[in-house]
Amino acid sequence: MKFAMKRRVFLGVATAGGAAVVVLRRPEAASAINLYSSRHYQTDNALYERFTAATGIKINRIEAEGDPLIERLRAEGDKSPCDVFLSVDAGRIDRAREAGVLQAIRSPIIDAAVPAHLRDPDGHWFGFSKRARVIMVARDRIGGDRPSSYEDLADPKWKGRVLSRSSANIYSQSLTGSVLAAHGPERAEAWCRGLAANFARSPRGGDTDQIRAVAAGEADICLANTYYLVNLLRSKKSEDNAVAAKIAVVFPNQADRGTHTNISGGGVARHAPNREGAVRFLEYLVSADAQRYFADGNSEYPVTSGVQPSAELSAWGAFREDRLNAATYARNNAEALRVMDRAGWK
Repeated sequence: MKFAMKRRVFLGVATAGGAAVVVLRRPEAASAINLYSSRHYQTDNALYERFTAATGIKINRIEAEGDPLIERLRAEGDKSPCDVFLSVDAGRIDRAREAGVLQAIRSPIIDAAVPAHLRDPDGHWFGFSKRARVIMVARDRIGGDRPSSYEDLADPKWKGRVLSRSSANIYSQSLTGSVLAAHGPERAEAWCRGLAANFARSPRGGDTDQIRAVAAGEADICLANTYYLVNLLRSKKSEDNAVAAKIAVVFPNQADRGTHTNISGGGVARHAPNREGAVRFLEYLVSADAQRYFADGNSEYPVTSGVQPSAELSAWGAFREDRLNAATYARNNAEALRVMDRAGWK
């Protein structure tokens, strides 16, 4: 039985452990690449179409969450049809490297475009867009006396006023991984304990849920990635715009190491049948055209210089970025989770 869907080419359905698994056909020659992606943004469709229009190379894709895609790549081994793996958060992307499903590449085009701190030092993966994890506050309840650093969020004066995702979330783990790098395990655990003591409720939901809760008065402060708020600002729903209007953004740690900045990115699959096409696709992602699209299409920051963020992001102004290598906080994730759990950040 064969299936056909727009921009996807399927061979059929196999079973693994009783579960149905969609099987991609290996691309013929250099006419196509197979993409495994956990970027679930509808706006990415235009990005793929632009690449095809520019190169003639079609993109067949499988979309799922990052960790299942990594497990799929491991299970497929050298029979995998995957050429490119894309995901969000350096912590998750580096799991693919640890699992041995990515290959190192060297591209002068990518190396010149992507800053060293936003890519794996050995070339297994690269960041193609950025998102800053910032402090968001209730505009009408938090005036000039705002927390100015991640460390400030552990101050007892904010008891019962802070919201965050759970410790199980990769964004939380990567942020804590950066704190581990900055302060070491003992001080990082003390920070986690103080932050958890200040939670207005047990962590639940995604970043948009935290923002909505602050706007509704359930708390005064939350941690969230920048693009979630921009997407509320750009929404066609007036109720979303009303939520965004109640929120102000604080870029943390401007007096010292800078704001934690994570990535969306990926690399070439270890057994890529079309390695040349895969590298060409990654090189396209750092082009001015693609970078402008990342900036405008999903409210993310471009990684390359010379491409401006969206009007909404630009309105918040420039900020000092923590230039800790993304691989460092990514590889701190496991310890970060242990630290958070011991500290009561569930």
